[in-house]
Amino acid sequence: MTKTCLIVDDSRTMRSFARIALAKLGFATEEAADGSLALEACRRSMPEVILLDWNMPNMNGIEFVKELRQTPGGGRPIVLFCTTENDVARIVEAIDSGADEYIMKPFDTDILASKLSLNGLI
Repeated sequence: MTKTCLIVDDSRTMRSFARIALAKLGFATEEAADGSLALEACRRSMPEVILLDWNMPNMNGIEFVKELRQTPGGGRPIVLFCTTENDVARIVEAIDSGADEYIMKPFDTDILASKLSLNGLI
């Protein structure tokens, strides 16, 4: 059975790159341009993994992950924050808010694969 990943990023280019990288790793993907659209997608079908940007309009990544973790079934997905935010305090904030891992942009398929492997997803 194919694993699923929801890519949440306001950058179409970033979503496209992530979709290609995840396809190479055997994942089916869905995309959302902000946190509120991502929550709608999760309510329809909860993915195994969520690749999440921090800075987005309407609902940012922190707001999204807090809402997700309160949603029925929302404790299950592995959430990988994927952002340019590199301050240690911001990383701690992301993890404390409910994220499982943190990936710095730009990243490549190997970095993504290592984070997914650490979480038993590949």
